Amino acid sequence: MIAFLVTMALQVVTPTPPGEEPVAPYVRSDANAGATAFRDRPMWHAFHEEAGVGRIVDDLVARNMADPRIGDIFKGQDMVRLRRILREQFCYILGGGCHYSGRDMRSAHADMGVQDADMAALVENLQAAMRHEGVGFAAQNRLLARLAPMRRDIVKIRGCRSVP
Repeated sequence: MIAFLVTMALQVVTPTPPGEEPVAPYVRSDANAGATAFRDRPMWHAFHEEAGVGRIVDDLVARNMADPRIGDIFKGQDMVRLRRILREQFCYILGGGCHYSGRDMRSAHADMGVQDADMAALVENLQAAMRHEGVGFAAQNRLLARLAPMRRDIVKIRGCRSVP
């Protein structure tokens, strides 16, 4: 009974931030971010802290939406929420002291049909956004290594999309 009450308390509906579409309640936890946070602040500094993470996220989202390989995945998505959640996720993982309020990776991507090729395109776009921000190669690789295990929860179809 106590476990049920704790679960219900964690699912208290918080107000939907301005500009975002409401989502079904879920248990909020930093564990949903899909990776553990770096314990040291140098990674946060290497990504130019809050402003740099914001620029990287904005650049990443724009690249993904414009990318003919994966742009369709983002059509109809709540882009305001996506940007906010990605900022929180990167801030949390990079040791910036933020908390992640998004869903877990498996739930968030459950109905998207993400394939290996889609994930590869997204990673390429993230690398380009990090380069554009001037994040050093070693710091980029440390973040990518931390993000890589998420693939098993995000990719639903192994292999490549068939090309018409």
